[in-house]
Amino acid sequence: MLESPRSPATDPIGVFDSGIGGLTVVAALQDLLPSETIFYIGDTARVPYGGKSRKTVERYSIEIGGLLLAERSKIIVVACNTASALAVPRMQEIFNVPVQGVVAPGAAAAVQASRNKKIGVIGTRATVASGAYEHAIRALAPEADVISAACPLLVPLIEEGLFEDEITDRVLVRYLAPLLEQGIDALVLGCTHYPLLRRAIARAAGPDVRLVDSARNCALAVRDLLESQGLAVPADRLGRLDVALTDSTEGFLRAAEKALDLEIGDVSLRAVQTAE
Repeated sequence: MLESPRSPATDPIGVFDSGIGGLTVVAALQDLLPSETIFYIGDTARVPYGGKSRKTVERYSIEIGGLLLAERSKIIVVACNTASALAVPRMQEIFNVPVQGVVAPGAAAAVQASRNKKIGVIGTRATVASGAYEHAIRALAPEADVISAACPLLVPLIEEGLFEDEITDRVLVRYLAPLLEQGIDALVLGCTHYPLLRRAIARAAGPDVRLVDSARNCALAVRDLLESQGLAVPADRLGRLDVALTDSTEGFLRAAEKALDLEIGDVSLRAVQTAE
């Protein structure tokens, strides 16, 4: 009996981040595209990417991208702002599937959200130093004033599960004060961990600042890309989520699962080269 030819549309969406924060993108994808199967890899053996060089981030991203291709991913979603800023161009050159990062969708949403075109960006040191958001925002709105701030303490606080904590609130007030003093009215959450602190960030930023969630806007871009390339799964399918890590970190994984209302079953491990 002959088998029906396999349709690439039924293959999974491959998603990766340096750790668990990219599950915010997964949650947005599941909300928007419930029929799609998602294969997520968190490179927890080498987290964080934010302090690494461009060359190292490119290498790590290409290695994880290769693992996603081994799972027959029809598209690779780089759910990491640092990797999006530093590695997406190279990945788009060498991979034969579409590669979608989070920077371009976030920049477009920020321009739309801002009334006075004074836009704040918070992210890791590497994302901020890359200038990726500044370039992307000014390509769309040359008159925009982009004020960026590296926030290196936020990811460790999130990884500790301190979503609603006085220490986190105080750190946010310190980081955001210089941006607020310059009159920003939109703030890009330029790290996919940060939506887990959305309520705390909103408190620190105040009611006059619109928060731009790169996770949600990345999911919208993925939907449009799948539709334009004929890769969207039939609507009658039931999607699922498979999660793999490069090192065990069940504690924060389960905290993120609860915070994002995800259903994560057994988690597999994938080996990567950890030597520098």
